[in-house]
Amino acid sequence: MDRIQNGWFSELSELWPGQALSLEVDKVLFKQKSKYQDIMVFKSKNYGNVLVLDGVIQCTERDEFSYQEMIAHLPLFSHPHPRRVLVIGGGDGGVVREILKHSQVEQIDMCEIDEMVIEVSKQLLPNMACGFSDPRLRLHVKDGVHFMEEHKATFDVIITDSSDPIGPACSLFEERYYQLMKEALAPGGVICSQGESLWLHLELIGSMQQFCRSLFPSVAYAFTTIPTYPSGQIGFLLCSPDPSVNFAEPRRVLSAGERSQMALRYYNPDIHRAAFCLPEFARKSIQTS
Repeated sequence: MDRIQNGWFSELSELWPGQALSLEVDKVLFKQKSKYQDIMVFKSKNYGNVLVLDGVIQCTERDEFSYQEMIAHLPLFSHPHPRRVLVIGGGDGGVVREILKHSQVEQIDMCEIDEMVIEVSKQLLPNMACGFSDPRLRLHVKDGVHFMEEHKATFDVIITDSSDPIGPACSLFEERYYQLMKEALAPGGVICSQGESLWLHLELIGSMQQFCRSLFPSVAYAFTTIPTYPSGQIGFLLCSPDPSVNFAEPRRVLSAGERSQMALRYYNPDIHRAAFCLPEFARKSIQTS
């Protein structure tokens, strides 16, 4: 609550020093500390309900679709037939909602360590949490690292929807974690992880690309725009042990009718391709790191 002053919430973090995003607050709907983090949901003036973990915005009802669609559909459309998918994190349910739009997906395993995030999202973010009752979802309230250690060569797609690399989430940005994901992939599998901002974390992105290239023959960085994330942009790191994978070209291309049926608001085949086109400063830094 100390982040709300004079009716405005301000997002402050050591990961983006010298800048802050502020949203006008209409009403605080939930505020409690779980075993792992401070959880708050407030109704904003212009962005609907907002989920905040440890003082950092995770999603808002107005713009969440740009992130959820891209982190889910970029890897899923980079695989010819994804049947079994693993989601690490993503307690708000948005990633699961998007995965369930793929009829060929037979089972989703989701590991979220903080059960309170799930329950709060069901109550206050129902449009994101709508997939929790789907029979294809197997929800595991546990550490995703341990789950992967128990499931080798299993998943066609692994998606890590993590918070920023500070505190408990730091391990999800390290080489050991990517090695675990590689071992949990079925042959020809694909991984996609939240990859931070080109404007704020270029050095981190470059170092992650470097160790990923030592593990995977196919590595790429893509990004999306989203106004309530720091700098208005967030990226995704995609990897595959299959050297033939070209992430910038979707393996399956949706027609306009299929996009409408899936209720897509951001993702389409052109956006898929364009997401991998980086500005020159970023392209040079990532390719030479």
